[in-house]
Amino acid sequence: MCDAQHGLRSNMKHSLGFDPREIPWKLQDQDWPALAPSALSAERLKWVFKNPPDWTPEVKREPSMSQRAPQAAAVLVPIVMRGKNGQDPHLLLTQRTQHLSSHPGQIAFPGGKVDPEDKTVEHAALREAKEEVGLTSEFVEVLGQLPSYTTGTSFHITPVVALVSPRHTITPNANEVDFTFEVPLSFLMNPQNHRLHEWERDGIVRRWYSMPYPTATANKGHTQSDYFIWGATAGMIRNFYRFLLAANSL
Repeated sequence: MCDAQHGLRSNMKHSLGFDPREIPWKLQDQDWPALAPSALSAERLKWVFKNPPDWTPEVKREPSMSQRAPQAAAVLVPIVMRGKNGQDPHLLLTQRTQHLSSHPGQIAFPGGKVDPEDKTVEHAALREAKEEVGLTSEFVEVLGQLPSYTTGTSFHITPVVALVSPRHTITPNANEVDFTFEVPLSFLMNPQNHRLHEWERDGIVRRWYSMPYPTATANKGHTQSDYFIWGATAGMIRNFYRFLLAANSL
C-alpha cells in the first residue's frame, strides 16, 4: 500500500473509529439489471423526472451517531454529458479535505447546509457547487430532486439532480476539496458494483453501500488504489439507481 493511500485510510479510521473498507460486504440477491445507455441519455433523464415512477427509496436514514440538532442540507448530483452528443454521462464527485469538521476525507457530491438566505434547496445546491468547485449555473440544467437522505450526523440532505455541460470549468476550493473526479454513470447504475456492508457496533446494526471505482481508469495522477465511494453518497446513488430502475417499466 502506498503512503498516500495508507494515510487516507488512517485518517478515515481515526475520524470514524473504524475503516469502512475493512467491513465485510456482499452483493444483494435481487437479479436487477444494469441500466442500458438509453436509460441514461439526457432525453430519457429529463422525461423520467417529468414523469416520475411510483417507487420507494431503499436508503432513507442512517443510525444516529451524533447529538447535533437536525440541519437541512442539499447536494448537487452533477451529471456531465460527455461523449458524442452527450451520450456518455459521467457523475462529478469531490474528495473532501481532511480538516473539515464533518465527513473529512470522504468522497461526496458538491453541497452543504441550506443557509437562511437560500430560497430553495435547489438554490443551496447550486450555490454550494459554485463555492466548492466553481461550477456556475449557466452550465447546469436542474432536472429535479430525489428523496431526502438523513445521515448519522443529523444532516437531512436533499439530492438535486442536474445535467452539466461538458464546456464547464472546475476550480476546486482548496479549503474544502482536495480534488474532483468523474465516474461513468453506467458504472454506478450497475448493481454489480454496489457492495452492501453490514456491521454491528454498540448494539446497533449499521448498513451502508460502497461503490469502489478504480483510479487507474479515473485519474492516473492520484495514488489511491480506488475511489472509495460509500456511506451517504453511495446511498443516494443507490436510490438514484432504484428510481431509474422503477422508471424502466414506464
